[in-house]
Amino acid sequence: MIPAKGFWRENIETILVCVMFVLFARTFVFQQSKIPTGSMEDTLLVGDYILVNRFQYAPTLFDWERKLLPIREVQRGDVVVFKYPRQVEVDYIKRVIGLPGDVVEVQGQTVLVNGTPLAESYTVFKGGMPGHYGPVRVPSGHYFMMGDNRDRSADSRIWGWVPEANLQGRAIIIWWSYEEDRDDYKRTHFLERVRSIASKALNIFTRTRWRRTFNLIH
Repeated sequence: MIPAKGFWRENIETILVCVMFVLFARTFVFQQSKIPTGSMEDTLLVGDYILVNRFQYAPTLFDWERKLLPIREVQRGDVVVFKYPRQVEVDYIKRVIGLPGDVVEVQGQTVLVNGTPLAESYTVFKGGMPGHYGPVRVPSGHYFMMGDNRDRSADSRIWGWVPEANLQGRAIIIWWSYEEDRDDYKRTHFLERVRSIASKALNIFTRTRWRRTFNLIH
């Protein structure tokens, strides 16, 4: 016979299990991020809140792990969150263009990888960036990243490769999209952040981009 648990004990245990599950998922499986700039337009807009799959690129010891678990190598075209190589406490989000060993070259609005033009339906061009870059070979253990908003993105063309160790995970879904001021990310003072949160609460129904919410990221 299993002894009955008290009401408070049972509920506290349930809450603790839920908290532990959330903390585990937050640490090892998912990460929440907000898009602060337009470097990934029109794939991701300022004010998009996204979930990042931290587990998908997890290192493995055996081949069977990749067959049984939802783990795979980084692929060209993945939208990835990573630690900025020049300031690792800052997270960036870009698209993977070059894999280790690839030769990358930019000719105008065309990106060539290993001499073959990439078919890119997601890019936006607004003018301003140099029309030619490379060719360069991506070193082993590194990746070449570019923003979809090609002329408004500081990416590997400017600051170089991203080490594999800097990868945080693959962006998978927009769980909420809010039409906010483009300069919102610059408001770092406590009172400015409080006003920003209050504004979102007051305008959540009128400024939420409902058609983008729960869209998968490609």
